[in-house]
Amino acid sequence: MATRTESEPKTLSWKVGGMDCASCATKIRGAVERMPGVSDVRLSVMSETLTLALDEAQTSAGAVEKRVNGLGYTTSALAAAPARKPAAEAAPCCGGHDHDHHGHAQESHDHESHNHGAHAHDGAGCSGHDHGHDHAGHNHAGHDHAAHGRHGQSAGAAAKADQGHGLPGHVHEVTPDGMSWYQTGKGRLVLVTGALLAAAWIVGTVRHDIAYWAFVVACAIGVAPVARRALAAARSGIPFTIEMLMTIAAIGALFIGAAEEAALVVFLFAVGEVLEGVAADRARASIRALGDLVPKTAIVEENGATRQVDAASLTIGQIVLVRPGDRIPADGEITDGISGIDESPVTGESVPKTKGVGEPVYAGSVNREAALRVRVDKAAQDNTIARIIRLVEEAQEARAPTERFIDRFSRWYMPAIVGLALLVALVPPLLFAGEWSVWIYRALALLLIGCPCALVISVPAAIAAALSAGARQGLLMKGGVVIETAARTGLVAFDKTGTLTQGKPRVTDIVALDREEREVLAFAAAVEAGSAHPLAEAVLERARADAVAFAPAAEAAALAGQGVTGKVEGRAVFVGAPRHATARAPFDDWAKASVESLESAGKTVAAVIVDGTLAGLIALRDEPREDAAPAIAELKAMGVRATMLTGDNTRTAAAIAGALGMEHKAELMPDGKVAALRELAAGTPVMMVGDGINDAPALAAASVGIAMGSGTDVALETADGAVLKSRVRDIAAMIRLARAAMGNIRANIAIALGLKAVFLVTSVLGYTGLWVAILADTGATVLVTANALRLLRFNAGKAA
Repeated sequence: MATRTESEPKTLSWKVGGMDCASCATKIRGAVERMPGVSDVRLSVMSETLTLALDEAQTSAGAVEKRVNGLGYTTSALAAAPARKPAAEAAPCCGGHDHDHHGHAQESHDHESHNHGAHAHDGAGCSGHDHGHDHAGHNHAGHDHAAHGRHGQSAGAAAKADQGHGLPGHVHEVTPDGMSWYQTGKGRLVLVTGALLAAAWIVGTVRHDIAYWAFVVACAIGVAPVARRALAAARSGIPFTIEMLMTIAAIGALFIGAAEEAALVVFLFAVGEVLEGVAADRARASIRALGDLVPKTAIVEENGATRQVDAASLTIGQIVLVRPGDRIPADGEITDGISGIDESPVTGESVPKTKGVGEPVYAGSVNREAALRVRVDKAAQDNTIARIIRLVEEAQEARAPTERFIDRFSRWYMPAIVGLALLVALVPPLLFAGEWSVWIYRALALLLIGCPCALVISVPAAIAAALSAGARQGLLMKGGVVIETAARTGLVAFDKTGTLTQGKPRVTDIVALDREEREVLAFAAAVEAGSAHPLAEAVLERARADAVAFAPAAEAAALAGQGVTGKVEGRAVFVGAPRHATARAPFDDWAKASVESLESAGKTVAAVIVDGTLAGLIALRDEPREDAAPAIAELKAMGVRATMLTGDNTRTAAAIAGALGMEHKAELMPDGKVAALRELAAGTPVMMVGDGINDAPALAAASVGIAMGSGTDVALETADGAVLKSRVRDIAAMIRLARAAMGNIRANIAIALGLKAVFLVTSVLGYTGLWVAILADTGATVLVTANALRLLRFNAGKAA
């Protein structure tokens, strides 16, 4: 017997019109996942896209479109999406050094996508010049939070767990660009049913018998598309939807002679959907506006000639000419020219930065002063703004614990309401001789009141608005789970170098013992020549500035958490923190006093040992950022403690922490930072703030890991969030925004449940009817959406 050979699944994508809330996405996912040959279903509400893997030998692409269209949405095929690679081959491993200046402390940090063997720089870790590379296996694209045991299930797992739970979801028809709401199908339905309703009322003043049938016609026309969607959802295995409840209520009202109210209910339902669609468009427009910042065209320079091309077609390596006043069309590096660059579209920082040859620039930034030539470093789909938009869209799918709880609650709530409505319709007439029409009417009102639409969208609407507001202000948070945890943060732990400090240390003192200063500097530079750590670079920069000749050391090696060694002209040289150097060479009282004096001044000291003798000391200092002290004060005012975790020596750490007014833990190896975080997190959620490359294990161990960075790959893809302006004060702003979002969510839930509770009681008691019921449902949905949209105007940088 011949066996059927399955074809290779093909990845397909569609633009889905009308998918404007989490309920819509859930309904579509539940419908298509049941189709044979369909797998890996991904939906993005913000970008209105459906992507899935399809075995066309079992189900055709047309069948998928038909299923989605049957639910009341529109579909248009997009270009074939590239198949997702397995995690192991998604990207090559990057090698870079995580210098805790410099000890090899192997750590594994699992993220969802691809492994970055990242080397973390704690310049700090270079504590007191602890030379030791801390190689942290670091995978990009998103933490495997389940592995860390702190964020619950991943977005994908959560989606799968929630699939097909039958959440009620209105179909919100998106309003295309340049088209008014009344030109859409939903808008036309509102106008037609409204006109028929008005005509019926006018006729009713003259002929009541004709008016009744006019209301019936108005109801039938309005409920027909709703009923089609309800049946399609039911056939897909999702029977409990608002469309089904609406259909039952409208038809039931007609049977008991309440045609006028049935028509009014259908009209109000259609109005509510239009209002919700408009509100959803507003939320989505705030993210679309980011994409509009990137120019549509670019001027490419080739062989001395220029030509205008589509910016989306730019390829890596091309040279583009950016004139004064133009927006930069791609991420790249300046090859010619110096100009002031306004990076506010990317970082939110309004003060232009002067940049020249060799410095990076970002798509969407504005060239303010002089012509520049820029070499394209990233394709259009990978530029900074595209990544921000993509990350915000993906963050919408990372469901917060509150959202998942409400979804689970709704799964039981909907059938319970239907069961309660049946009891209200049957029990009084059967047991207490109640009038059938009265109690059926009340049961129908109960069905409409019971719809948890407002409750279901209360969380995702607020989260979407908060993520959008944050992205515009340079505060990137990857999903609702991050917002919830950030809002509960009671302690913020900061890395020192590059986070609280500027990350650009310089050599301030060279103390030579029985040698020339230049000779001490030459020995240190020789063994540091292969390092990219900021403190090593500071030594090398001083050597170049003083014109000190040196050759890279032979047999250079890093000693875990201690320092670096090498052979210089046959001599054994060690450069590291004094606390490790004392085991290699004796320190007399004068040397010890010099170390203590330098460290007390907030400087990091490196001892240079040559053939077992202390040759000299090199002191370096990295100045705190200007906004570090005000930021710590802001956190204290918000009731949030701040502590500095550093590998630097205790005296240096105490000097810097004291100046900033914060707690500190010093002389920590990378695993020591993780242990410190776990200890601190025992009583309260802890946010760890690093520079995006270093402290990977610590970022993973914290409740929330936040990267400092101005739009770099690492800052955008590492940890749970990023502050794109690289300002310490933005940490307080991020917590403030997260708290505002959670306050908004609590208000939304109170509005939704409060209105439900009031009108459930009044409907059962007969004080309110069908039209009030649908008005309460639609009104609650519009209210929570409007309340969530208030977050779009929230200024996170402004203290309350």
